[in-house]
Amino acid sequence: MQNPNTSVTCGDTIYALSTAPGRGALAIVYKKLCPNSPLPKPRKASVRKLLDPSDRNIVIDSAAVIIHYSAPKSATGEDILELHIHGGPATQRAVLAAVSKVSSDKSLFLRFAEPGEFTKKAFINHRLEITQVEALSDELSAETEQQRRAAVRGNHKKLSITYDRWREKLLHARAQIEALIDFSEDQNFEQSPQVLLQSITDQVNLILKETERFKSASNYGELLKKGIKISLLGPPNSGKSSLLNRITGREASIVCEEAGTTRDIIEVNLDINGYLCTFADTAGLRDESTVNDIQAAKIGVVEQEGIKRAKIKANKSDLVIALASIERDKSLERWLINYNVNSLSLAANASKALIVLNKCDLIASSDQIDLILHEFESKVAAAFSPRIPPSITMISCHNDSIELDLNGNNGNIELLISKLTQTIKEITNFPVDVGDLIGVTERQRLIIDSFCAYLDQFKNETDILLAAEKLRLAANCLARITGRGGVGDVEELLGVIFEKYSISFQPLKSNR
Repeated sequence: MQNPNTSVTCGDTIYALSTAPGRGALAIVYKKLCPNSPLPKPRKASVRKLLDPSDRNIVIDSAAVIIHYSAPKSATGEDILELHIHGGPATQRAVLAAVSKVSSDKSLFLRFAEPGEFTKKAFINHRLEITQVEALSDELSAETEQQRRAAVRGNHKKLSITYDRWREKLLHARAQIEALIDFSEDQNFEQSPQVLLQSITDQVNLILKETERFKSASNYGELLKKGIKISLLGPPNSGKSSLLNRITGREASIVCEEAGTTRDIIEVNLDINGYLCTFADTAGLRDESTVNDIQAAKIGVVEQEGIKRAKIKANKSDLVIALASIERDKSLERWLINYNVNSLSLAANASKALIVLNKCDLIASSDQIDLILHEFESKVAAAFSPRIPPSITMISCHNDSIELDLNGNNGNIELLISKLTQTIKEITNFPVDVGDLIGVTERQRLIIDSFCAYLDQFKNETDILLAAEKLRLAANCLARITGRGGVGDVEELLGVIFEKYSISFQPLKSNR
């Protein structure tokens, strides 16, 4: 971002391609109007030919739409001319080249805009606040419906208004302290320093209480923007990779009858009914003394590292899906449950969890399935105790079950996705009182953390001079959020002091 006080000249006439390069019906070129050029009627679209300024016989675009927006009612607060041209790359290049030729006139300086300069001008001219710029950036990069909604919630001035309100309170609080320090001998102050600091502390406590809503909103907003982190856990060959492939609709993970084909974490981003989700297919969890002796092979170094990474990923996830599967014990001629105690424990410790029993298509008898399910329910209940465990979802990821069965089920994958969506809604179900604050970005939240830290230091400060300094540092945090001045502005601070206490400078008396 270029410093507004360095090379950017506010009076420059600038232009840039507004739309992304490539083919399209229309592209838009923004250009600040030249001071001496005849102005079209504001906000009225006109169809005109665009001619090459060096040779008026050359037609660049035979039917361009021209719209003029006059200051201050424009996107940047300055006069703007929009050229809506046909979007072929050659036309775009020709128009930009023609515009650059206009600057050959010594009476006019015309240059290509710096990156983000139009947005910067909108901020300088108070057409946009920094918080709105951040929300606009999020809206442009939104890939899911919930990301778009979160960005739209932040695209208003309410956040900046709140930050400015906090700043005003700190300004008046610091003005009271500075007045007490500098003018207490010449003015009558009814409050003692202790009483004054307590009064300001009460105001600070109200601000701190209000910041809790902002922090909470930021957490929910980041979930919607960055996505819900979901880990697939379970023993080897329980169907984690198959389930990921069924959910994504493509071969995202390698599927093989050989156990342990997934050793490292495979992550896939997916839109689940409007919510961005990051699925992590992890290595199979097992011990060398495994449940029901389904696996008995020794765990190698690579597999140990994969298991370690799987556990770390699960602990950082918003949702854990713990898989188990039905397997046939050929030696004993009976059905067994292939599950892992660690995966159930990690699911029990997660904020949200789903329990899935895979390969249910292997058993045709409903009575046998009921027995298997009852046995697994007891294992899950023991792992989640004393919490109430989630209900078990029975699925089949087998290729033969891709088509709907007689009951209209698609291996119960649709039911699982329905439960998954409901769980995601519970995770992102923010309180009503923070709904309008979802636009609080991670950058703002981190600065608010520093802001709160300075206010806490103010509350514990006994030295009145240092207390005033903590308020100044806190206000500067707000200035970093909004891009506008902090309480450190001397003229503004003195203005508040003089207005509040009716203090004026007295001329020096002459001794003559």
